Amino acid sequence: MPIATPEVYNEMLDRAKAGKFAYPAINVTSSQTLNAALRGFAEAESDGIVQISTGGAEFLGGQYSKDMVTGAVALAEFAHILAEKYPVNIALHTDHCPKDKLDGYVRPLLALSEERVKAGRNPLFQSHMWDGSAETLADNLAIAQELLEQARRANIVLEVEITPTGGEEDGVTHEINDSLYTTVDDAIRTVEALGLGEKGRYLLAASFGNVHGVYKPGNVVLRPELLKELNDGVAAKFGKQSPFDFVFHGGSGSSEEEIRTALENGVVKMNIDTDTQYAFTRPVADHMYRHYDGVLKVDGEVGDKKQYDPRTWGKLAEAGMAGRVVVAANNLRSAGNKMK
Repeated sequence: MPIATPEVYNEMLDRAKAGKFAYPAINVTSSQTLNAALRGFAEAESDGIVQISTGGAEFLGGQYSKDMVTGAVALAEFAHILAEKYPVNIALHTDHCPKDKLDGYVRPLLALSEERVKAGRNPLFQSHMWDGSAETLADNLAIAQELLEQARRANIVLEVEITPTGGEEDGVTHEINDSLYTTVDDAIRTVEALGLGEKGRYLLAASFGNVHGVYKPGNVVLRPELLKELNDGVAAKFGKQSPFDFVFHGGSGSSEEEIRTALENGVVKMNIDTDTQYAFTRPVADHMYRHYDGVLKVDGEVGDKKQYDPRTWGKLAEAGMAGRVVVAANNLRSAGNKMK
C-alpha cells in the first residue's frame, strides 16, 4: 500500500482510539532500519508509524553536511516508493524537535508539505512533533498554536509534548522527578490554546512518569491511569468525552500491564527506539564475535568476504529488529488490526 494519505492516517488514529489499541512508532535512521520496520509491520499484519528524530535526520543527511531536512526528505521519498510493496498502511512522522531546531527541521518540512498540498499532492509526512517540554507551558503552547495552524494548512497532524519526559533523547534532557506528571490544569490550558480539533488535529504526549532511554522495570514509577484523570478533567470542563489522542513516550522497559492501562485510557501511538536499536545491533554483534577471523584480516590472512559483506550481517540485523516490531504490535494490540 502507498504511504497513508491524510484521510487514511486520520482513520488509523480513529480506529486505534475506538478499538483501544495503539500503533508502534518506530524510529529509523537508515534504509536498513526502514526495511526492518516495514517488514515487522507486515509480518504482524499491523499498520504503523515510522518516525525520524532530529538526530536520525542528521545521520541520514550524511556526515559530510549533516543536513536534517535533506536526510528526512530523502528517507521519506524512499519510503513512499518502498511502502507500496508492503500490505499495510504506514504513516511518516518526525520525532522530538526542540525550539532551537524548529527552523532547521520542522518548519521547513511543514513548508515543503504545504507547497505539495497547494499543488494538489499529499503532504510528505503525515505528522510532526513539537517538543516544547523545555519551555514554559505558556511559551510551549504559543509556539504550538503557530505550528498547528501551519500543519492544518498542510493536512498534517501535530504532536505536542506539554510536560517533560525524563532521561535524554537527541540532546534534550530532563531530570527524573515529580515534574514528569502532567496535571489536569496543564491539560485544560492545552485545550484552551489548541482547541479540541476545530483548529487542527493534534496528538498529546502527556507525561505520566515516562523516561527515555534504558531502564529496568521498577526503576521508574509510571502512572498510566493519570491519562484518565486528564481526559475526565477536560471532559468535565468542555463537555467532550475522551478528548485526547495520547502518545506514550519512553516506553522501553514498560510492563505489559502498564501498556494495557495506557491503551485503555486513550494512547494511540507508542514510541519505540531503544528496544529496536538493541534488536538491530545484537545480531550484528553476535555475527562479529562468531566470525571474528572472517570479518577481520587476522595475522596477515585475507578474511572471509562472505562474512564481512554488509549484506550478510545486515540481513540478520533486519530480521532482529523486525521481530521486535512484531512484539511491539502484539503488546499494543495493533497486530492483525490492519485496515483492509
